[in-house]
Amino acid sequence: MQDRRIALVTGAGSGVGRAAAVALAGDGWHVVAVGRRADPLAETVEECEREGGSGSAVTADVSDPASVESLFERVRADHGRLDLLFNNAGTAAPPVPVDELDVEHWQRVVDVNLTGSFLCARQAFGLMKTQDPSGGRIINNGSVSAHVPRLNSAPYTATKHAITGLTKSLALDGRPFGITCGQIDIGNARTPLTARMHEGALQADGEIRPEPTMDAADAGRAVAYMASLPAGTNVLTMTVMASGMPFIGRG
Repeated sequence: MQDRRIALVTGAGSGVGRAAAVALAGDGWHVVAVGRRADPLAETVEECEREGGSGSAVTADVSDPASVESLFERVRADHGRLDLLFNNAGTAAPPVPVDELDVEHWQRVVDVNLTGSFLCARQAFGLMKTQDPSGGRIINNGSVSAHVPRLNSAPYTATKHAITGLTKSLALDGRPFGITCGQIDIGNARTPLTARMHEGALQADGEIRPEPTMDAADAGRAVAYMASLPAGTNVLTMTVMASGMPFIGRG
């Protein structure tokens, strides 16, 4: 058994993934930062090290079973175990009416958001069940879209609702092996993808209005809190959101 805890964060090159990686590193985790582009991952690792932690970067495509298998083989070879998986990688389709949505865009969102989370969880289960000591934790990024949609967001919303089902199933299936699973639902964390919120976002009534955002680091700290709990305690679901965003009462 080695002393340091090993965390794997997908979509770690920017946004919530980077914030979570940095927060975990600050808590003493060694973070395996995963994404499709090497340069942003290297920047994430540098930030982890500035926080006094450690990290390593591995490029992978979570929607590709072979790539995910290779990723976890690398984790097993380099570290011998995995204590935390944060399934964070995600993408969205163009915000168009469902009858105008290309099937290819739908499939890409499903492949990354849902199948990618399944593929990583599948590999994590296999490692966590057999490592010594056994057990570990999986945290899935659900988004507030796991509860309520925005206009013209069928692919993203459908996958995030499905993540809730995946989370509950993993939490149940992991019990005999000491594997816990929880979900964090994040609303309007300040990232490049939400920069437009201050200028205005399409609302359910068809109007465009500005929305408040929060520091992505707050979401990162929430992930680190969930990860810090002892094996006998689990946060099944947590919602962390910008105060005043149109979530409660949306629509």
